[in-house]
Amino acid sequence: MQKRCHCGDIMKMKLRTVIYSGKVEIDNVPIYSCSTCNRSEVFPEVKPDLTGLIAQLGAQPIKQTFLFNERNEWANLLVEASAENKQPDTNAVEKLIQERINSLLDLLLLAQSLDDQEWTADITKRLGQISRRH
Repeated sequence: MQKRCHCGDIMKMKLRTVIYSGKVEIDNVPIYSCSTCNRSEVFPEVKPDLTGLIAQLGAQPIKQTFLFNERNEWANLLVEASAENKQPDTNAVEKLIQERINSLLDLLLLAQSLDDQEWTADITKRLGQISRRH
């Protein structure tokens, strides 16, 4: 997965560790990086969740580590897609997206039939994360 950089070169998507406030490591954050100008930017579909996590941590966080893919469906799909290859393949990601949406919809029906409000809200949030792009 890649996009065009402002310098004209191609930015490749990589899973990186973001360090916040020198104390918090957030692993498996999808980041576009340009090897020509060294520009980096967070994958747009995960940015709201990353900024939300950082806001929850506050100005003086304690030392800790998070796996971002446990908090964000896009990051999770990209980790899964890149398990086979170093660079996530667009076709593999698209296939995983469809499979995950179907799985989440099945789980949503189950959660609703059990009248589990917390589970239903979590699944709805995850579907919302995936739909940011689709």
